This record gives sequence, C-alpha cells and structure tokens, in this order.
Amino acid sequence: MGNALRFLCGHCCRPSPESDSVGHHGVTAATVGVSALAHDLYNFEITNQVPQELSKHVVSSRKAQANWYKKLSEAWRETKPPPKTPEEASRLVIQTLKRHQKADVEGLLAFYGLPLPHALVELTNGTPPSQPQGLRFELHTLPESSNVPREVQVAAVERSKARAQKNYNKADELHRQIIDAGYRVLTIQNEEILARKYRIRLRGIDAPESKMPFGQKAKEELTKIVQDKCLKIQVFDEDRYGRCVGDVYCNGVFVQESMLKKGLAWHYKAYDRRPELDKWEKEARAKRVGLWSSSNPEMPWNGERTDVKADNLDRHGSLKWLSADRNMTMWEWY
Repeated sequence: MGNALRFLCGHCCRPSPESDSVGHHGVTAATVGVSALAHDLYNFEITNQVPQELSKHVVSSRKAQANWYKKLSEAWRETKPPPKTPEEASRLVIQTLKRHQKADVEGLLAFYGLPLPHALVELTNGTPPSQPQGLRFELHTLPESSNVPREVQVAAVERSKARAQKNYNKADELHRQIIDAGYRVLTIQNEEILARKYRIRLRGIDAPESKMPFGQKAKEELTKIVQDKCLKIQVFDEDRYGRCVGDVYCNGVFVQESMLKKGLAWHYKAYDRRPELDKWEKEARAKRVGLWSSSNPEMPWNGERTDVKADNLDRHGSLKWLSADRNMTMWEWY
C-alpha cells in the first residue's frame, strides 16, 4: 500500500507528487526540465552562450553545442504550441538533432532530465470504440448537471440559500435529503459541487504497490496522464466487490496502453485476454523499460489493485476532482 495521492482535475487541479528522478538543474524531469531547456534556449538567442556544465555530459565541442542550440531555438519557436511535457520536449530534441551523435543527443537530454529515446513510447489513437462488445455504460467527466435528479438539484440550491441565511437547521435537513439520495455536497474553491460515488477498476492491468519497485513512478505517471484532463470510462462489468470494471480514456490516450508500454503495469491475463494488452506488455519487456528493467519483477497479485472510486459520477456523470486513497491506483472522483 502506498501513500495517499490527492489532486484536482480541470480548473481545480493541483500538482501531483514530484518524481525522484533529478536532472542537472536540481529539479524533477516531470516539472522543470522543460522550462529549464526553454530558458536556456531563450538565453542563447540573447547571448549566443550555451550552459557551462553541458560539456560534462556531451562529447562534441562548444562550437558544435552552439550549433545545436541554434537549431533547437528555431525548432522551438516554430512548434505550435511549444512543448509542455518532458516527452514532447524530448521528441523535439531527438527530431531536431537526429543527424548528430547519439552520445550528444542522449547527453543533452540527460542534462535536462528529459526522457531518453528508449524510454519514449508511441501510443495508438486512443479514441474509445463507439460500441465495443460487452459495453454496459459510459461515464464522462464533463459537467452534465441535467443528469442529477431534479429533487437533488433543488435541495442543493435550497441548502445554499439556507446557509446564506444562517438557517443551519434547515440546511442540515436538506443535506440529509441529498445524502439519502446517494449524493454529497463538497465545497471546492468556494464552489459547491454535487458528488456521487462510483468505484471503478481499470480493466486488464495491475500496477505495483507504492513501496514496490516502480510503484511510486507508476503512481506519478498515472497522475500525469489524467491530471487536468477530461476522462471517459467505458464500463464492461461489475466485480464481486461492486466495483465497475472499465477502460479509461483521456484526451486521446488509452490509459491502460500507456501504463503497459511504459513498463509501469502488468497485463492481468487471468481476467483479460485482449491480445493488444499482451502485445504492449511484450513491447515494454523487449525494451526493458520500467519494471522490466529487472529480470524478475515482483508482481502484486495478492491484493486489490487498480481500483477507482468515482464520487461525482452518475452513469452519465461529471468529474470535479480526483484523489487516491492508500491503494496506489485507487482513485476517488468528486
């Protein structure tokens, strides 16, 4: 079991815990490496100077380094929008300097704490299928207040009025009505939000616990994928604990595919026989990325994993914020 993870989605989002992988600038690759590179490129345009410490990480001369930064600066300005994630910045560097020595390219990426070429993965089009076989229903994260029963909406409005008038007895009575209907009221950034709980298990994968090798990295990666994004969950089944078993899609990314290809989850073959999941796991094994960098990674089969609690979703629901409890992949959505 790992430490609790809490973060907000959409306008309520806040950063996830930092990665332990620290580059030359003393910051994590997941946060400041991209900004550090952008800053140095901007500084190069003004001074024609490259960072002094770069020579310790690459094999070519300072003159060659200046040539790289000139090319990168032009490529950065031409890219619309500019790179925002470590993966996007890494791909720009690799593409721009593709004719240069491998040692120089990898040294430059390491200098900024950006992903090396072997760590990058190519994802398929993560558009969810329209009517996959066995689909029971879908959950969406876009606000759809019309799906909340009218009596619950009315009770929430009247409760807000009662609280404004300091009529707390009436407000408490209305709050009980909301709870009895299966909802709750949360106040986030001075905004009252109706919430309803669903628990969702990510279909077909299992991830390491936080205290296991790559458990923390898996948690951070999952946070990065869904943070500040709109989600769609296709639900196919319900397990014996009453949890919905589903696939999660996020802005063109199929979450299970990304976790498998980055070596941060196993294909749970005992419960899911889809060949594409097996293929993605084998790709990560072949590259020896993530947990597959170990010849015999510890598998977390003896517990409940990849569970999701969705707390503001009815069957057509809306997502306001997201947190995890003590299971690394147990989310709570409000």
